[in-house]
Amino acid sequence: MTVPRHDKRVEFGDFQTPPDLARAIFSLLSQRIAPASILEPTCGIGSFLVSGAQIFPEAQALGVEINPLYVAELEQIISNDPRLSHIRVINDSFFAIDWTTVSASLPQPVLIIGNPPWVTNAAVGALGGSNLPTKSNFQAHAGLDALTGKSNFDISEWMIRRLLDVFMSSECTIGVLCKTAVARKILLYSWSTDVPLHRAEIRRIDAVAHFGASVEACLLVLEIGSADAKKCLMYDRLDDATPSGALAYRNGQLIANVDAHERWKHLEGASPERWRSGVKHDCSKVMEMHSCERGLLNGFGEVVDIEDAYLYPMLKTSDIAAGRIERNDRWMLVPQRTVREDTSGIRIIAPRTWKYLQSHAAALDSRASSIYRKRPRFSVFGVGPYTFAPWKVAISGLYKKLHFVTVGPIAGRPVVLDDTTYFLPCDSESQARLLVGLLNSEPATEFFGARVFWDAKRPITVDVLSKLNIEALAIELGLKDQLQQVRSLHATQTSQSLLFPDTRAAG
Repeated sequence: MTVPRHDKRVEFGDFQTPPDLARAIFSLLSQRIAPASILEPTCGIGSFLVSGAQIFPEAQALGVEINPLYVAELEQIISNDPRLSHIRVINDSFFAIDWTTVSASLPQPVLIIGNPPWVTNAAVGALGGSNLPTKSNFQAHAGLDALTGKSNFDISEWMIRRLLDVFMSSECTIGVLCKTAVARKILLYSWSTDVPLHRAEIRRIDAVAHFGASVEACLLVLEIGSADAKKCLMYDRLDDATPSGALAYRNGQLIANVDAHERWKHLEGASPERWRSGVKHDCSKVMEMHSCERGLLNGFGEVVDIEDAYLYPMLKTSDIAAGRIERNDRWMLVPQRTVREDTSGIRIIAPRTWKYLQSHAAALDSRASSIYRKRPRFSVFGVGPYTFAPWKVAISGLYKKLHFVTVGPIAGRPVVLDDTTYFLPCDSESQARLLVGLLNSEPATEFFGARVFWDAKRPITVDVLSKLNIEALAIELGLKDQLQQVRSLHATQTSQSLLFPDTRAAG
């Protein structure tokens, strides 16, 4: 077989399905379905089509594949085996096919099977690739979320959603290999748009063993039919007979633990406290430094001589997860107090800092994220008065650990956090410690645990944290009066401005 060069394999998410895995999946599905037609929308060299044609010799089989080399190889396999003569292959892109016409041509019941690309639109775009759907905000993210990364999506998610839209009125079963995170997004989409799912399953597979990919992956099985109770059975292995658990859909969200959700659902709601993420700068070698005997050292190993005016002690998400909240050897250069603040004043307030930024202008100006476009030079993101609050209640978004910590000032300066850390800004130590006690309580832990999927790349998110009504939690724990007192103090201090006012001076 002629294999495409590496970057093309990445562009097309090229993880060909091993024949033994394809056979195992068909063996599983054959216990519940006898399809009249089999469709593989991204068939590659045809592992699924070949296995399906052998197990279901009476079924009409259709494959679509964009790579002409794979199509040629599959056609050769078909021509060499009379048992595969009913397989038809179309050399075209998934995004160019008229799937409505295809669905009308296929006898029912239909089995849609396959292994759509394990690649994101951002990865394809970075390679200058064109194997993408027409540009649209198909996930309906708000402008800010679209700018800061939520608009990045897996190509397979777009494909599976398209197939659901087309076949939702058909007698159809979909069985696809995909990332487990993609499977959950598909379930959320299906249930939130009332796609009639009779049954849903996630069966985990060993992606390292089958594809050499270090990612949580699964076989997602969706049987379209009469609507169910919006529940998906979870299996730890592909061939397990008994589910290990289930996830469900409640109040517009996926629930990882239904029992815990039912026990603490009365704690759900909005709070005046607003969760924030740390500073996003996308240039750690320039903006982050650490102390050593020689002074401050940046990521290039350069000794940095700048004023204190824009320099703040920093904790990374790994520090928060490990409880290293008093370390004082890491620093971040934060050139703005608010988003869109003009940075040209740095030249006057802190000339050495300005010179340093200018010396690394090429790295800062080349940051790829669109959030920096049409912004003052050297801008960062995720900054506001909350960034410089003297006390914070923080949690890491990356680590598989539900534990909140209190972060206080270091060397008389407020600590700033990286953008994979989430926090509540606080004006006082008493406020921070009360909130930490509430959030680390058993009811809060179970409340969050019902909504966290630990195999996700970033299991803890602002969306999850914001579901908890902190006042309802305080009432549950008999601490309502204390919460009202610190809220009153916070309102008074906020009206008087931050405890750390913007009193910059060249150092």
